[in-house]
Amino acid sequence: MWQEEQSLLTRREFSKLLGTTCTAAVLSGSTVSATSPDSSAQPNAEQKCDLLIKGGTVIDPAHHLHAPMDVAVKDGKILEVSQDISPERAVQVVSAKGKIVSPGFIDVHVHCFDGVGLVGVNADRYCLGRGVTTVVDAGSAGYPAIAGFRKYVINASTTRIRALLDIGALGVLVGGNTGAMKNLDWINPELAARAAEANKPDVVGIKLRLAEDFEEGAKDLECLKRAVDAAEASRLPLMVHILGPYSPLPDILKMLRKGDVFTHCFNGRKHGILDANQKILPEVWEARRRGVLFDTAQGTFNLSFEVTEKCLEQNFLPDTISTDLSSRAINGPVFDMPTQVSKFIALGLNIDQAIGMATVNPARMFNYGLELGTLGPGNDADISIFELREGNFEFFDSNKQKRVGHQMLVSTAVVRHGQWFVNMAQAGGD
Repeated sequence: MWQEEQSLLTRREFSKLLGTTCTAAVLSGSTVSATSPDSSAQPNAEQKCDLLIKGGTVIDPAHHLHAPMDVAVKDGKILEVSQDISPERAVQVVSAKGKIVSPGFIDVHVHCFDGVGLVGVNADRYCLGRGVTTVVDAGSAGYPAIAGFRKYVINASTTRIRALLDIGALGVLVGGNTGAMKNLDWINPELAARAAEANKPDVVGIKLRLAEDFEEGAKDLECLKRAVDAAEASRLPLMVHILGPYSPLPDILKMLRKGDVFTHCFNGRKHGILDANQKILPEVWEARRRGVLFDTAQGTFNLSFEVTEKCLEQNFLPDTISTDLSSRAINGPVFDMPTQVSKFIALGLNIDQAIGMATVNPARMFNYGLELGTLGPGNDADISIFELREGNFEFFDSNKQKRVGHQMLVSTAVVRHGQWFVNMAQAGGD
């Protein structure tokens, strides 16, 4: 975790910071020549734009793009990504010189039922305010509360929020969900599927928690069966929190389908991803071949550096980097999404790989109702702008083990559906 304290803005303060310019000089990443995405669809050179972001290093892994580029935005959409776009075409011009410009980060595992329960955070403050334009709430609400979550959080937020419906009626709203899965009467796949259907397109999946302190005996497999039934009935993927379950991991994985997600995949608990010889279980490789996806989601308790390093050594990379952000993790060990991406760079991923796990890969994990995770022309203008700071940065896993990295992504500005926000607290007042 990054130990330097990062001050934050309230949602109202952040929303008011609709800037006219943003300039700074910081170290940029190395670049390679590349063509802009979908160059055949580029508009003519005279077409005006509302916003022009000039001079940044654009990293868009969906198009294998890592090069100095300008990004033009019009009517809330990406208009053009190319070199040397004339400032005369733009109503508003901002400088990203020396900075990284990427598609808006997507965090597929947060808890943002703000004001309800024990762990919810304000998405506009802790996600959009840190360069994350889209989040997936990972099961804060079950079928009784999902309509309220849509009305009071999703519809009221600037951050794009989608939701996983918890198969348990209580979600994480009561007591941090301890014991919530022990009573099977609260796990009703028919009601869950009905609520998921009624709340589409905001509901994009089903969520299940499997952990030893929640289930007894084979009851965890019955919970999983019911969650799969709900996912099948609602035609949605299933995300499964697997953290020291009662049943062995191979028994769980064989029930997962193509597109289902194993979240907290690098935890150090029993029945984890490694065998006694620290090798990836054969059933894990088979699940990946079958199309099961693997998500990091550190949270407070769920990431082991030792397990992560063993997996990376065997070329088993996660599909997505996510935070499991909650009120328990915002002051460490997680902090925010850019810190988590920087953490995996410290563990050995290159910056393009890590940004891809925060943009194009999570964009493919769920059906958001529109194309995300890329700066392709015509897409919603969700854009993250970061400083890439150099130095010595301490990162910690959930067991307080430390690793030192030498690069840190820090959000300085973000564009959400074409609207430009300057994060003054992060940008040092620029």
